[in-house]
Amino acid sequence: MPIKQSLHKGLVPVHIYTDDIDHSAIQQLLNISNLPIVHPHVAAMPDVHAGIGATVGSVIPTRGAIIPAAVGVDIGCGMNAVRTTLTASQLPDNLARVRSAIETLVPVGFEQHAYDKVRGSAHGRAGRPLNDRLDRIVARHKGIMKMQHKFAQTWICQLGTLGGGNHFIELCIDEAQRVWIMLHSGSRGIGNVIGRYFISAARKEMMRHKVNLPDRDLSYFSEGSELFDDYVEAVDWAQDYAMLNRREMMRRVVAALAPHVPPFKLDGEAINCHHNYVQQESHFGHKLYVTRKGAISAREGELGIIPGSMGARSYIVRGKGNEESFCSCSHGAGRRMSRSEAKRKFTRFDLAEQTQGIECRKDGGVVDEIPAAYKDIDEVMAHQADLVEIVHTLKQVVCVKG
Repeated sequence: MPIKQSLHKGLVPVHIYTDDIDHSAIQQLLNISNLPIVHPHVAAMPDVHAGIGATVGSVIPTRGAIIPAAVGVDIGCGMNAVRTTLTASQLPDNLARVRSAIETLVPVGFEQHAYDKVRGSAHGRAGRPLNDRLDRIVARHKGIMKMQHKFAQTWICQLGTLGGGNHFIELCIDEAQRVWIMLHSGSRGIGNVIGRYFISAARKEMMRHKVNLPDRDLSYFSEGSELFDDYVEAVDWAQDYAMLNRREMMRRVVAALAPHVPPFKLDGEAINCHHNYVQQESHFGHKLYVTRKGAISAREGELGIIPGSMGARSYIVRGKGNEESFCSCSHGAGRRMSRSEAKRKFTRFDLAEQTQGIECRKDGGVVDEIPAAYKDIDEVMAHQADLVEIVHTLKQVVCVKG
């Protein structure tokens, strides 16, 4: 059943598409609603939970300004999914070999490609269009270079890598027994460096202008300033890098899968969407900078991906273009408990029980990603029935995590 409640305690209202929200997340949303740059309201998706400064699962429209911490440090993080011509019956009985093959071709966790192997390769050529743009950004902000060791090599070596945390690669089966490849990752170390650099710069900018804020992580750049233009250029670069990172990973997953299954093709329904990003859009007669922090675009007819946890269903959805949500929907199930709380409460035995039938890591290193640490994805979907319709329901059979 769709839900929407509204708070009217700030300069603008907050519309929340769930009744499952804790006090800290509400307070963060109210802090955002008290910023003079926010217009005409704030929207919170059903997977909403507290983040750093800005709430995860929030859609923040601003006039003439952008909040770097609302975009976050995993700039351009998002999803890529593609349906194959394979059916479930064509997958091998031993899926452990498939998982191992993916982990061999796609570095996970802190691993990355070796520079001597990517330099001059097709991999290196894929990242070449981004190189000159990055050089221009770094030329004006040399502090970015200082924040990452061997910066010039690292970003190209991390292109086509997964990372850790809640990032994943999955093989899934839909309601027609068709096999999908789905993955979740962002702009890796370089996005983190760019995000942290400009978040710090925004805080200094607010202090210099003596702007009082309810939370210093809501510091912003005003349109027309040099830092605003530089941030927009940098965040656009990181978002493009994240998109390319997912494309390169998808190419490698297809190559890893190929030796273990009959010949197959990718048959069309491919989606590559951000869920941590900012872009200029028109809503309610105004041009706004819309920051989606843990939310995806859901314009009328637009396809999107809403993954559950590593033991739950995921969904391919079609947007309904709900203007009150700024044509947005949730980016996943949303955490119910912090990573540290999940590690205190659950063991690897609980993880094994909750991921039965799935070929995945079942060790203590990923207990913080246990399904019980997340909200119920089916409740999340029910709460946003006014925002999206379900096109495909996916259940994973292989899950790769860093």
